[in-house]
Amino acid sequence: MSKKIERAQTGIRIEKRLLKVLKGLAESLDISVGDLIEGIALHSFENKPPFSEETLAKIKQLKSVYDLEWTAEDSHTFKEDQE
Repeated sequence: MSKKIERAQTGIRIEKRLLKVLKGLAESLDISVGDLIEGIALHSFENKPPFSEETLAKIKQLKSVYDLEWTAEDSHTFKEDQE
């Protein structure tokens, strides 16, 4: 059963390499980046892992391709350069 939703257009700022990994993953899953982020958020809100072992392997591959070495712990230390 499909549930009716209402989406809003947003202009979020996100680190470039992280966005590349998300885009690559969304493409491999044949979904939009927005759908991917919605799924990640909804799983996180219920403390459920959002990815299968196969998808985690794909993420690892994409992180390597795009030189993304950060972990969840790093998210608390991000600082943006002020130019």
